[in-house]
Amino acid sequence: MKYAIETFDLTKKYGDFLAVDELNLKVEDKSIFGFLGPNGAGKTTTIKMLTCLIQPTSGTANVSGYDVVDHPNEVRQKIGMVPQLVSLYGDLTARENAELCADYYGLSEDLKEERINDLMELVDIKYAQNKLVRQLSGGQKQKVSVVASLIHQPDILFLDEPTIGLDPTTKAVLWELIQELNDTGHTIILCSHDMYEVDMLCDHVGIIDKGLLAAYDTPQRLKDEILEDNGSTTRMNISKIMKDLEENSNVAQVSSFHKLKGSMLEAEIANAREVSMKIDNLCDPMIQELEKLPFIFEITPHQSGRVSMKISNSPDAVTAVLHTIIKNDGDISSISTKDPSLEDVFTKVTTRHEVEGE
Repeated sequence: MKYAIETFDLTKKYGDFLAVDELNLKVEDKSIFGFLGPNGAGKTTTIKMLTCLIQPTSGTANVSGYDVVDHPNEVRQKIGMVPQLVSLYGDLTARENAELCADYYGLSEDLKEERINDLMELVDIKYAQNKLVRQLSGGQKQKVSVVASLIHQPDILFLDEPTIGLDPTTKAVLWELIQELNDTGHTIILCSHDMYEVDMLCDHVGIIDKGLLAAYDTPQRLKDEILEDNGSTTRMNISKIMKDLEENSNVAQVSSFHKLKGSMLEAEIANAREVSMKIDNLCDPMIQELEKLPFIFEITPHQSGRVSMKISNSPDAVTAVLHTIIKNDGDISSISTKDPSLEDVFTKVTTRHEVEGE
């Protein structure tokens, strides 16, 4: 496996503050990698070290085969950066901004003209090449930034919130461009708070929190972990203990026991799965039978014949619900579930990290 980026105990301290704590991360070559984290988590500091804007306190990283500490100039030749805030000259045209970047990298006149023309056609901004940047829309400015960042043909492109503040149509155009850039062989590092964007585009996602890599996997596997819920077995064991106590001792009469039982129910409801079913012959007796199931925490029937339920994550829950409906001659025409999103993953990972850090 070839990696575009590898970090080795990458660490950055500012005085006594540990911004990045022995980060070990691998980004596959020619992939799209989503790098997420709450504000102040160490994400920006990590990107600055990977792009040679600051040096690590200890540890190091290889970027496109070069060490960021020993060979920063070589790393800079291999990377491009599209910052969140457009860093273009407003009083220059789109083409003049691209030419300025080409001159910075020492491109010959012929090569400069060829690359600018090719890149402007690639991102579809050639029609506005002679407009002043300050006259361009947000999406057009981002396209010019991409041209400027790719002028020296980098292997790796860092994108920091590339679609923030853009309308949905312009976002879709830039998403298509990001995918096209990846298809042409570029490794993309996408930093974004748009979880839909990250979920749709990225091959792998890393979430940093408090300077540590708190989660790393494909978007789908990260979402699947929410469903599997690593703590479910523990909760089921505790539920069994509570049930045994209630049936075989006098503890059930103590007020604190009821308080604990209520807290456990709240926790289970918080982790419930949302299911929606369209039952063509939905009726009150069927609803009453469903309400008797211990797996169902909430049930809301609708006039359309659809019923929304919050049910336990227990593997037997859906089976019990279906069995009850079919037993009551229910005619189910559709079933849908609200599966976890990447936003749910982000919230769970960063919240868990916050609790563990207390």
